[in-house]
Amino acid sequence: MDDYLEQILHLIEEKGYARAVDISKNLGISQASVTNMLQRLHAEGLVNHEKYRGTILTEDGRRIARAIVERHETLTRFLRLFNIDEETIYHDVEGMEHHVSRPTLDVIRALAETLESDPELLDRIRKKSG
Repeated sequence: MDDYLEQILHLIEEKGYARAVDISKNLGISQASVTNMLQRLHAEGLVNHEKYRGTILTEDGRRIARAIVERHETLTRFLRLFNIDEETIYHDVEGMEHHVSRPTLDVIRALAETLESDPELLDRIRKKSG
């Protein structure tokens, strides 16, 4: 569900609308699977989906999607501090972002901010981690 909401938000920001065919292409899954999930998200009040017309996020859907994007960006920002290659970061974040709690995310964000403001500490940690 998170991946769908995130994709819908990105497509709306990029194109102004989100269609099942674009979501399907971006997620690499069948249009039938996308349509089923869009119907479920519609039933849960997270999107307004009209067949052949596209999908938009409801206010709740937009709030959740933005939190998902923020979680993704925070984890990516944190891992980039340690010069990890982008492919590894992408795969790790895709796995972590669905399981990290809000309190843990807040700690990771605070750590990232602290390390960004203290290059000497960041350098010492980089040296210890490899």
